[in-house]
Amino acid sequence: MAQPELNAIVTQKIEHAPGLMTMRVAPEGWVLPVFTPGQFVVLGLPGSAPRLALADPDHKPIDPGKLIRRAYSVASSSVATEYAEFYISLVRSGNLTPRLFNLNLGDRLWMSGKCSGYFTLEQTPPDKNVILVATGTGLAPYMSMIRSELTHRNNRHYAVIHGAYHSWDLGYHGELVMMERMSPALTYIPVVSNPEEELAPWAGETGFVQKIWEKKLVEKAWATAPTPDNTHVFLCGHPDMISSMQEIIENEGFTEHTRKTPGSYHVERF
Repeated sequence: MAQPELNAIVTQKIEHAPGLMTMRVAPEGWVLPVFTPGQFVVLGLPGSAPRLALADPDHKPIDPGKLIRRAYSVASSSVATEYAEFYISLVRSGNLTPRLFNLNLGDRLWMSGKCSGYFTLEQTPPDKNVILVATGTGLAPYMSMIRSELTHRNNRHYAVIHGAYHSWDLGYHGELVMMERMSPALTYIPVVSNPEEELAPWAGETGFVQKIWEKKLVEKAWATAPTPDNTHVFLCGHPDMISSMQEIIENEGFTEHTRKTPGSYHVERF
């Protein structure tokens, strides 16, 4: 069976921690489509692509000539047209991520030529503040939003609340700290759930991201309370976090936004 055409190349790969990386992928012989921050594309590798040595073996036979495809949110700015960046965690028993983690610079893979999804700031009125709540690699679409939007002059406030097990799992931490220092419009609150396992004392917030909302840290940073009238909330990450946050903010009057029914919070479900 003929191998599927691989149309993109790995131009950068950074492993932030074991099983956590950012990867830049450039199209070969074609141009990335215009996309809206928050959208996703599909990446793929054939079943014949080797898995990372430390990953589990395939749990069932994989067709070597068939593409294994998965959707990944684009983390790069919408003005970065020469590549797309992805923030990916390793699923050791998965079909695709062990193969993606085994790629090196210059290796080829497949990338869709279409960006999709409605988890974007286009669904948010321009006069509303935005709170972006994420766990793990759920941060990816927010990085695209912040990298794109902070260059615009507006009166909107942004808050990024990012939860992870450890400080070394907080991808983009250094960049977000720098962006917060440079822009009065951005509030960044990293949260570590297992501080007792830190190699050095963690001076930041601990626990789960839901507690950050309940402690009203965004309200303290903004000097105004986020309400459904002035703020839209975005949720992306672990299902337990999403369901817990939904319950909390719905009790405060926030309603879920859908394509048919406008609301004040938005959910991206993996």
